[in-house]
Amino acid sequence: MVLDLLGPSLEDLFNFCNRKFSLKTVLLLADQLISRIEYIHAKSFIHRDIKPDNFLMGIGKRGNQVNVIDFGLAKKYRDPKTHFHIPYRENKNLTGTARYASINTHLGVEQSRRDDMESLGYVMLYFCRGSLPWQGLKAATKKQKYDRIMEKKMTTPTEVLCRGFPNEFAIYLNYTRSLRFDDKPDYSYLRKIFRDLFVREGFQYDYVFDWTVYKYQKNAQAIQQSAAANPTAGGQATAGDSKADTRGLKTATKNKDSADPSSRPPVGGSDRM
Repeated sequence: MVLDLLGPSLEDLFNFCNRKFSLKTVLLLADQLISRIEYIHAKSFIHRDIKPDNFLMGIGKRGNQVNVIDFGLAKKYRDPKTHFHIPYRENKNLTGTARYASINTHLGVEQSRRDDMESLGYVMLYFCRGSLPWQGLKAATKKQKYDRIMEKKMTTPTEVLCRGFPNEFAIYLNYTRSLRFDDKPDYSYLRKIFRDLFVREGFQYDYVFDWTVYKYQKNAQAIQQSAAANPTAGGQATAGDSKADTRGLKTATKNKDSADPSSRPPVGGSDRM
């Protein structure tokens, strides 16, 4: 088995950016994340543990590409040849991470494609908000904690959960929650609502994520502090380093993998799961 060397997880990068992503970064990620999950579903699997820790950025020329890892909880939801869907079942134990689990997963319903997509909605809101309302709940046992999380999810209206953010996030969440057990999600529709929002906001598909800018700013600040501490020795080096940092930031916008996603295949040209 050969595995690609990958970069940091989205959870790592979220922490690096002080636990808040800009709308632009969330939308850039949303486009790829929907496509990655669509690809997994096309192979007749559901992931069942959608969370920021399980999405890793690439490195080098693929540094702008999101990759999915950890298929330890993945499950076939249909026969690959006949596409016959697994039967609806109840009284199932919670599989996955409670923070991002769908409501039906909390209720003990067998998971299907809709649950991966609902979990992704919570991931995107986590990135926008910085946290979710059901984080930090205390309970005596794990089951009681899961029950409290479920209750909070079920009693928090979508408009409250998405308050302060574009309506597209509420549309996404309401859509995924409305899917029936064996429904195929309309991945193209979900990508389109976020792409349309991206264009309306006037963003550019330059794939400069928050962590790219933040890293550049931290490097520039370190150079300035070094120059201030030793102005005679550091002056020329500072100027050169600053130009190099600027070139590095510009290079991210010219990466050959950084084209408008509407011009690429839905899975971003990658067959990796």
